[in-house]
Amino acid sequence: MNIKLRRKICVFLVTVFLSLLFSACGAVGRQNQEGPGAPIDDIRQQGRENPLSNDESTAEPKNEKPKEQSQKPDLPKALKSEGNQEPSLKVYITEESQVQDMKFEEYVAGVVAGEIKNDWPVEAIKAQAVIARTFVLQFIEEKGQSKYENAHVSTDIEEAQAWNAGEVNDTIRQAVEDTRGQVIVYDGQFARTWFHSNAGGKTATPKEGLNYKDEEPPYIQVVDSPDTGEAVEADAKNWTAKFPKDKVIAAMEKAGKPVKEFNSISIGEKGPSDRAVTIKVGDAEISAAELRLALGTTDMRSTLIDKISLEGNNVVMTGRGYGHGVGMSQWGAYNMANDKKSAEDIINHYFKDIDIVKMWD
Repeated sequence: MNIKLRRKICVFLVTVFLSLLFSACGAVGRQNQEGPGAPIDDIRQQGRENPLSNDESTAEPKNEKPKEQSQKPDLPKALKSEGNQEPSLKVYITEESQVQDMKFEEYVAGVVAGEIKNDWPVEAIKAQAVIARTFVLQFIEEKGQSKYENAHVSTDIEEAQAWNAGEVNDTIRQAVEDTRGQVIVYDGQFARTWFHSNAGGKTATPKEGLNYKDEEPPYIQVVDSPDTGEAVEADAKNWTAKFPKDKVIAAMEKAGKPVKEFNSISIGEKGPSDRAVTIKVGDAEISAAELRLALGTTDMRSTLIDKISLEGNNVVMTGRGYGHGVGMSQWGAYNMANDKKSAEDIINHYFKDIDIVKMWD
């Protein structure tokens, strides 16, 4: 083979090699721009605090269906407000027997001060503020107005929420301001934001705790609740109560389940949280929640009863928790806040699949 022919063959082979090499490099470059190796400032990654790894950036979500956020509901028709402005309320002050005009957030501050201690962790107080704000909007939406004439709501705890303007301090003012306008919404409607002191370790369904007759809201579920700890008052964790038979008979009469005499008492039906749904008094059976109201909620502290018996002429009960057990446990919120959980974390623990929306600026 002559020298010229060998040179041509060499040049041809080098050209083919270089062509193949550049093609491979180009393919790698395109993969880095468009595929799993895309740069971290790819538009798909913007807004993420922790960008996904190369293997995860284009992976399909695993069995995750995005939840549609609830739309902000309209204010109740009884309230007047323009745009995103805070509405005013007509509040019947029971202690003064008169109606007072006040800004909505001023009323919320008084409710929070009446319902939770003003020296508690601020995230627990903020959760209470969101609950209080939602409670009154749902109340007005459903009822239209207070039972007291010319008022939207009252400070009568039997009608609505407790209210104590004298206990409003800087912590409560800050918690109310930090959550200004925020409410809990489910499916475009104001949620029923029940709350109580101590769930005794597990929250209740509305039927268990309140003898609720309507369809139970899907966002109220039985959840574990961190209600114990050194700070929790002893009688909010465990309680014992003794009731004379005569008082139980009178309570049965009051609840519309009259009995003349009984020689036995026991738990009837139990609910998902292990609370008593009914109690058998002799041959009669009564809602445990109704019996608790009739006997007094500060004595029969919950329907989470561990033992009930007739001892001589007295009914003796032992149980756990304080309150009806539905919705947010305040002592649970206290412990969650101390465990560095946010108000949003607390609310989402006790109210499932809800949205927190801002009603006004």
